[in-house]
Amino acid sequence: MLSPRTKSALILIAASALSMSASAHTVVEAHSHSGFISGFVHPLFGLDHLAAMVAVGLWSALAARSAGRDLLWGPVGFAAMLLVGAVLGLQGVALPAVEPMIAASLLVTGLLVVSRLRVPGLASALVVGVFAVFHGVAHGYELAGDDSAWWTLAGMLTATVLLHSAGLAAGWALRHRHVWLA
Repeated sequence: MLSPRTKSALILIAASALSMSASAHTVVEAHSHSGFISGFVHPLFGLDHLAAMVAVGLWSALAARSAGRDLLWGPVGFAAMLLVGAVLGLQGVALPAVEPMIAASLLVTGLLVVSRLRVPGLASALVVGVFAVFHGVAHGYELAGDDSAWWTLAGMLTATVLLHSAGLAAGWALRHRHVWLA
C-alpha cells in the first residue's frame, strides 16, 4: 500500500503530465523571428524551451559527482546539438516526429531531474543532444530563408546557455535537499 505522501506525489506527477493547450510560443509569436533580440527572448517565453533548458541544467547539477566538468556535459551537449539541428532545419533536412520529440524531451528531462540519474558525461550529452537536435530543427525550419537567421540563432543560443546556467545554479543549491524539492 502506498503512503499518503507517495500517493500525493504520484497524483502531482500525473496532473503535470496532462496536456493543456500548447502555449509554447504565444508571447514570441508577436515578434518577427528575426534578429538577435527575437532569438534571445524566444527561449525565455516559450514554455517548452524554458522547461527543457532549465531541466538540463538542473539534472546536470543534481547528478554530477563533483563541481568539475561533469556539470557541463549536458548543457554543452544540448547547446551544440541545438545548433546542429538548426543548421539541418535551415538546409531543409526533414526529420520525422519533430514536435512529438520536443514533447518527449520535456518528459525525459523531467524524469532525469526527479531520478537524479547519474550517467557518464558523454552519455548525458548524447541523451539531451538527441532531443536538442529536434528543438533546433524546428527553429531551422521556421528561420529558413530569413536573412537574419544566424543572428536569431545566436540570440537563442545565448539565452539557452543562460537558462542552462540558471538550472545549474538551482540544481547545485538543491543537491543535498529532498529529492522532490528539485
